[in-house]
Amino acid sequence: MKKYNFYAGPAILPQEVLQQASEAALSFGNMGLSILEISHRSKEFVAVLEEARALAKELLGFGDDYEALFLQGGASSQFFMIPMNILNENEKAGYVDTGNWSAKAIKEVSHFGTQEVLASSKADNYTYIPKDFDIPNDIKYLHLTSNNTIYGTQYHAFPETNVPLVVDMSSDVFSRPVPTDKIGLLYAGAQKNMGPAGTTLVIVRKDMLGKVSRNIPTMLDYNTHINKASSFNTPPVFPIYVSLLTMRWVKAQGGVAAMELKNEEKAAILYDEIDRNPLFVGTARKEDRSLMNVTFVMNKGYESLEAEFLNRCTEEGLVGVKGYRTVGGFRASIYNAMPKEGIEKLVALMKDFADKKA
Repeated sequence: MKKYNFYAGPAILPQEVLQQASEAALSFGNMGLSILEISHRSKEFVAVLEEARALAKELLGFGDDYEALFLQGGASSQFFMIPMNILNENEKAGYVDTGNWSAKAIKEVSHFGTQEVLASSKADNYTYIPKDFDIPNDIKYLHLTSNNTIYGTQYHAFPETNVPLVVDMSSDVFSRPVPTDKIGLLYAGAQKNMGPAGTTLVIVRKDMLGKVSRNIPTMLDYNTHINKASSFNTPPVFPIYVSLLTMRWVKAQGGVAAMELKNEEKAAILYDEIDRNPLFVGTARKEDRSLMNVTFVMNKGYESLEAEFLNRCTEEGLVGVKGYRTVGGFRASIYNAMPKEGIEKLVALMKDFADKKA
């Protein structure tokens, strides 16, 4: 039985990427060695790293005034690296609180400067994206989490502002075009929409750096990694290679604009069924629903059926549909690599379950 991976992360990867990666794990190129054991200084891997850095910028449309880096420590390390590298102690950054990950990012700022939470949807259980809030001109940057995996919300348009945006795109990078003219720094952990856990993409506008007065530890200074082309220390070779394979796949699909159309089509199939089906109800406001993480619960009066529905999903090979541990309900993560037939199979199950239970 074919299984469909709806986990939020580590998440689904394209089948052809998994095939290519498995072959490279045995023998990479013409080297006669596994990608897992080659030197990160070898010309073969240097070519992989340089292609990956260039292709990340190409797919998203960033120009020569930006550098693309592959770092370690996950997106969570960027929560403190960003203010450490960009914010002086007497300066302020603006943050929008839209979920667990933005809240964690907010906590790290006070070590290096001042943060101001400009808007939050916490009081409504993060069911929407705040809009129409004031953005002061004296902040150094505005930090946004573009997609919220736990609560199923997503920015479909970024705020209009002259302040540089710093955007955590861990769960929707390469799924749609981004306004590069607004973005000063973009970062994304690989494990949700790009590759396996172990590397983090950072794309930073070079003029954002080198302006803080503090001494930054060498390993945590973006300029260290720019000057050493992401190889100051041994980079995570295999996660970078698989991320490159995934980016090549995205380009072959038509790039991020084509991916956005496919993602909109896939999400619409599932959201239409949630809205139609008497057993289920979506948890995010419709205008802010995520194209990556579809969150829903049992409708009022049917809550006792949750475990049975999850068991049916497992029996049908639909794995990872259980909601986040602190939220409950259901979450179907439908990243770039999720084929439409996986969503259609989930929808067919939802219809059959309702026919028998409603």
